[in-house]
Amino acid sequence: HHVRKLVKSKSMLTEECGLNDFLELEGIEVIDTDLGERIVQLADEGPSHIVMPAIHKKKESIGALFEQELHTEPGNCDPEYLTREARMHLRSHFMEAGAALTGVNFAVSENGALVVCTNEGNADMGVQLAPIHIASMGIEKIIPRQADLGVFLRLLARSATGQPITAITTHIRRPLSGRELHIVLVDNGRSAILKKEKFRNALKCIRCGACLNTCPVYRRSGGYSYRYAIPGPIGSILAPHRDAEGYGDLPFASSLCGSCSDICPVKIDIHEQLYAWRQDIALSSSKPDTVKRTLRIGLSIAERPWLFRLAGKAARWALRYLPKSWFYNPANIWGKSHAMPEAPKSSFSEWYRNYGNL
Repeated sequence: HHVRKLVKSKSMLTEECGLNDFLELEGIEVIDTDLGERIVQLADEGPSHIVMPAIHKKKESIGALFEQELHTEPGNCDPEYLTREARMHLRSHFMEAGAALTGVNFAVSENGALVVCTNEGNADMGVQLAPIHIASMGIEKIIPRQADLGVFLRLLARSATGQPITAITTHIRRPLSGRELHIVLVDNGRSAILKKEKFRNALKCIRCGACLNTCPVYRRSGGYSYRYAIPGPIGSILAPHRDAEGYGDLPFASSLCGSCSDICPVKIDIHEQLYAWRQDIALSSSKPDTVKRTLRIGLSIAERPWLFRLAGKAARWALRYLPKSWFYNPANIWGKSHAMPEAPKSSFSEWYRNYGNL
């Protein structure tokens, strides 16, 4: 069809597959039409959250970005104004696009319906105006019956944003007259996960983002620290299936508190899968020897109370008196984007001995 411009609604699957970069290498301009996705696209960034892609940005930084890219009023960071300007900016792209690509939240086996959930209407705008609609969906998105759909729609909206239901829920069963509809079913390693009994429950994920919102590690470190299209607890069990060597550290970036499993609306045993990944990685060669040695040292310190107390005193002394260059250097990856904590005056045990009985 010689399409040179494609408008795309929000789709974590295309982020997972790197579709935008591939299409642009083929000479096709891709315009993300979800407001959050468009913000991070203009900033040349990836999404940091699977529901709210630009949650890491403040309105001031978005105002400055729009001023540079969309020539909005200098210094104006009013959200309503910026949203209106984004709408006008995207409208021309909707009118010019030769094709529209949408994700698929659910596909109903009983009647063949594709269900797309949005709060902005951008998916519907693209589908209604473009002559070609491409629906890209993971094979795990299929549910059996129309009667099951209502349960999933309520679970998705309430767990993702606290809404009773998303503002716009579109059912697509056939292309519009004179238009084309192409459905792309994507496996991308999903069948391999299905064969692993202790991990297959991860395929139940409906991408609501609830596990990210409750995770203490994600809330402190942010989405980019995971280096994968899907961050947070669910991403930490999906990413190693793609590359156990490259993402083998993610299952260890967890407190195993179980909050993710408790809040998951489809009851994925997330923290148990994280623990299972830790066992598999520890027994495989994918875990670096340096990490194993570090864990052994940590274990030996934790097993000896006198040594644990001594290590704590040494760490507090170092934080107070050593030069900043000891901490903020290329060897300390954490220090590149985080400030080291302020050293407490004493350990909890010392405080308790002095004040706990008052």
